[in-house]
Amino acid sequence: MSFRYFINQLKESGKLVEISQPVSPRFEASRIAKTTPAPVLFHNISGSKVIMNLLGSREELASMLGVPKEEIIKKLSEVCPEGTLKLVSESPTLEVVEDQVDLTKLPILTHFEKDGAPYITAGIIVSEYGGIMNASIHRLMLVGKDKLAIRLVSPRHTYLLHKKAAEKGEPLPIAIVLGCDPKIIYATSTRVPVGKEFEYASALRGAPVELFECSNRVKVPHAEIVLEGYISSVEKIEEGPFVDITGTYDVVRKEPVANITRIIHRKDPIYHGILPASPEHHLMMGVPYEPRIYRAVGEVTNVRNVVLTEGGCCYLHAVIQIEKQTEGDGKNAILAAFAAHTSLKHLVVVDDDINIFDPKDVDFAIATRVKGDIDILIIPNVRGSSLDPRGAPDGTTTKVGIDATKVLKEKENFERAVIPEEQIKDTLSEPL
Repeated sequence: MSFRYFINQLKESGKLVEISQPVSPRFEASRIAKTTPAPVLFHNISGSKVIMNLLGSREELASMLGVPKEEIIKKLSEVCPEGTLKLVSESPTLEVVEDQVDLTKLPILTHFEKDGAPYITAGIIVSEYGGIMNASIHRLMLVGKDKLAIRLVSPRHTYLLHKKAAEKGEPLPIAIVLGCDPKIIYATSTRVPVGKEFEYASALRGAPVELFECSNRVKVPHAEIVLEGYISSVEKIEEGPFVDITGTYDVVRKEPVANITRIIHRKDPIYHGILPASPEHHLMMGVPYEPRIYRAVGEVTNVRNVVLTEGGCCYLHAVIQIEKQTEGDGKNAILAAFAAHTSLKHLVVVDDDINIFDPKDVDFAIATRVKGDIDILIIPNVRGSSLDPRGAPDGTTTKVGIDATKVLKEKENFERAVIPEEQIKDTLSEPL
């Protein structure tokens, strides 16, 4: 599935909002995207096409994967990064080649009032060094016609590859991919073994991912736009402010500079922008952790489903549904989940009669099945998320797990009343 094919599918299904009039890349596009829950295609942002909210709901993600929303986690948990890759020499991305780089000609967006600069937010950074490849999304701040500041997070794979190259005084070759198959975009957000992102995407697709080689020898999938270059081994610049997943500003740091040496793109390319702290940002950053939590909890109890909640930025809060077998399963699930996703801050474990996608039902479980002194687990002084504005300067936090499952020996006290369907049918069949 190509980027354009997926957009056409959205259009044909009536899910795409299109805006023809000119829209400013400074605040206006973001303001429209924020108030438009559907995918929105701008036809004229500084003369270019831009799409936002591409995967802005679980329904869109489920549609991309070809499963119902409730089965996303099972689909993702069953996929292993064992797909095949195919190296090709031709690509529609090579329709236009620009050796004179001017990033200011791209419709790079400024999203919020205090942003440090325009930001590329949907760029997949493909890097290769020492025979190891990695692909992952990083935020990129525009700092010049051919320069970007790149946020590298320790100890993730791009950070480690850059560190290895820098230790030898060498730049890290990269290519920044914008607008490829949405399954590839999702796969590069997923925590898989190093170098296996494209294999995972291939497994999701059920077909090989085609890669072509850039002028700096980095191999990338077909895309709307690719920026070729390298990350300097020595040059750093202040990066930020930037609004991250919680909708608050991340701190300003010294980050490496990416030097762009060539731009290749399709004719009339469609630029992909992710609005920071939007549902698309939440889902792309958070949902890839759900299979990881699912598998970890599955090692200690019978797990049924996992969701990182929208109110928790799809990152800091989770609800885990289990089929409880023994007392203690709920707390074991809590410990396993915290170990699997170290940024997780608060979570609730519920029984399989609770709809984890319905906050009211989860609230009901907490109200009727929790005894505070027994069922709430508090873990202080542990590693949290650097994006949590309430976290300590050293990155530690306090985590809270709530076991909202039934007491097995008293389960009849928690039975939820139902009206039998047979009785309803019988009543409806009676004459008035």
